[in-house]
Amino acid sequence: MQVTCLKDNLSKGLSNISRAVATRATLPVTQNVLLESDNGQLKLTATNTEISISTWIGAQIEGEAKVTIPARMLNDFINSLPEENVQMDFLSEPVGLKIKCGQFNANINGISAEEFPPIPTVDDSKSVSIPSDVLKSALERVVFAAATDDSRPVLTGVNFELDKSGFTIAAADGFRLAVEKVNFETEIIEPVKVIIPAKTLVELQRLLVDSSSNVKLSLNTNGRSARFKLDNSEVVTSLVQGTFPDYDKLIPDEFSTKAQVGLTDMIQATRAASIFARDGSGIIRLLISSQNNGDIKIISRAEEVGSNENNIQAN
Repeated sequence: MQVTCLKDNLSKGLSNISRAVATRATLPVTQNVLLESDNGQLKLTATNTEISISTWIGAQIEGEAKVTIPARMLNDFINSLPEENVQMDFLSEPVGLKIKCGQFNANINGISAEEFPPIPTVDDSKSVSIPSDVLKSALERVVFAAATDDSRPVLTGVNFELDKSGFTIAAADGFRLAVEKVNFETEIIEPVKVIIPAKTLVELQRLLVDSSSNVKLSLNTNGRSARFKLDNSEVVTSLVQGTFPDYDKLIPDEFSTKAQVGLTDMIQATRAASIFARDGSGIIRLLISSQNNGDIKIISRAEEVGSNENNIQAN
């Protein structure tokens, strides 16, 4: 098979899937990218067996074939090429790829596509379509709160609750909790709860930057995997097994002190305070009092470096 495509499109496609490539693998082929023809387009796929990312790019294709090529070498070489068309010939003996771009030529050995791990099939029987900007905004406000260590596996994921009125996502790491509820009409008949790995959602956020249409979230009937379908890419991921904590019990019904502040002001003051906090104990103190003209003091200190105090107006 011979494929001809724009260097920029190929480079962007490889970048989209690069984070799904296994970094340390007992299965060498998971450090490769799978290249194949699919409905007149070039399909690129990478997987570490927990998350798989595929992307499709426009190309002129002659014949049919598929091959896996070392992802890092292919990505680095393509990025080094001039802004011209890239021609790739799929080789069967030995398995590999012959690449030509202007005066640049290369042969890269690969591994048979037959050894590439199969990507889980997720049907659309249980799915919901979410506006990409809505999903992106919700993820930005929640994913950061997920745990990064594996001592409690369910906390390394983000809890998704979907029903006919929209979805609620939540993440917690034992110290902080973030919850976002989004209301919009869906086609879901029975409520669904799943835990999606936070690492998967971080990669999804990267892909959403260039997405302008809806994202289709489909869940496997066996409750083991999920798929996010974007414009020209899709992400398939294993789900975290277990029960997410009942976070509603962590949110008090009543508060002894309440303050309302402008979001922009709060972010700016906190960012300034964090400069000193990171050289100290990592702690930022909030002083809330009705006697300070309704202001909130945000204070941080770093021993032998200095201190910072910011006031923001509050109600």
